[in-house]
Amino acid sequence: MTPTENIYENLRLELRRGCLTLAVLAQLRQEHYGYTLRKALAERGLVIDESTLYPLLRRLETQGLLASEWREEDKRNKRFYRLSGNGEQIFGQLLDEWQAINASINSIL
Repeated sequence: MTPTENIYENLRLELRRGCLTLAVLAQLRQEHYGYTLRKALAERGLVIDESTLYPLLRRLETQGLLASEWREEDKRNKRFYRLSGNGEQIFGQLLDEWQAINASINSIL
């Protein structure tokens, strides 16, 4: 990888990381387990690997933004996630910030 390609890749991942967090929080306004969350995001054009999604879910839960519970479905135990009360509040604030930044960037471009 050339230095330019390396710089681009690092910046792309940095930009994507913040967007993924917002997208996951938005999607978890409705309850999902990992597979259905990945599928819902992919259907909207945002593909996320399991190796990225599950650490993100654990971090968001540790931060108190998500609540989860284990349930049996289709004879398998699955962990279902949803926004916590604090997660709903933080999501609303982040969404406002995203919209303000997006409007600014669009006016600059």
